[in-house]
Amino acid sequence: MPSPKNKTISFLPEDAPKLAALCAVPEGPLDEAALADRVLCADFFALADRLPEGLFDLVIADPPYNLTKDFGGEIFRKTDGDAYAAFTERWVTAVKRLMKPGASLYVCCDWESSLTVGAVLQRHFTLRSRITWQREKGRGAAKNWKNAMEDIWFCTQGDDYQFHLDAVKVRKKVIAPYRENGEAKDWQEADGEKYRMTCPSNFWDDITVPFWSMAENTAHPTQKPEKLYAKLLLASSSANDLVFDPFGGSGTAAVVSKKLGRRYTVVEKNLQYCVWAQERLRRAETDDAIQGVKDGVFLPRNEK
Repeated sequence: MPSPKNKTISFLPEDAPKLAALCAVPEGPLDEAALADRVLCADFFALADRLPEGLFDLVIADPPYNLTKDFGGEIFRKTDGDAYAAFTERWVTAVKRLMKPGASLYVCCDWESSLTVGAVLQRHFTLRSRITWQREKGRGAAKNWKNAMEDIWFCTQGDDYQFHLDAVKVRKKVIAPYRENGEAKDWQEADGEKYRMTCPSNFWDDITVPFWSMAENTAHPTQKPEKLYAKLLLASSSANDLVFDPFGGSGTAAVVSKKLGRRYTVVEKNLQYCVWAQERLRRAETDDAIQGVKDGVFLPRNEK
């Protein structure tokens, strides 16, 4: 029996037929009205041509990494660099058509697939940065360094794009506060702590990967944390923007969009994962908290 504190979402689609029915792809034209605030159970490659051109304000993509991995009974197998590059080129080309001229794209990858993904993205977009985030945990190796990092490529269609710096500034403790003419310079004080709001870097060490006692956790093998996506959404979208995720997994992009007042379209071919996403969205209707974020401030990892 699982621990009473275990909050992992793991029920089957047949246990939630109403949630499963919500994932069906509508018949007829897939316009904005039909796509907004939907999690669709479909293969993105099969659906891409039906999606309207230039619709989405932001895309967050978490494609399978070039690793052998079991996704709900479907195995994605590690292949050579050329084949993975062709796979990446295929989905990137399809996604690019769907983006507005000023849209941004974030692509998740591990250190090895990052080399391939970055090269493909550079042919289609303006690369802005490569974010590296610390996973906090990783599998040890006898003859190599333990891998505890992942990358996210940040790209834009051009130079006219959104980036809301103030929404993602970092609250940093001030060790030696400086005063000018007796007044605090570039720092504030609250609850006995001196701090300043600083520009965020492209290395993030405050992320916790979802685990069994977290309300957002599912049994998906590569689930991304809500806190991670919250940074991307706040920086590169505005209220009511339409966010797209072509490899939706357990629905993190949809859930965080809902919690932050954005609309979303998520495509995921595994019905099990779609149902978990719908359950997370149902819960978000009454609880918009994002673990590790309080009053608009991204807290250090494990800070209460």
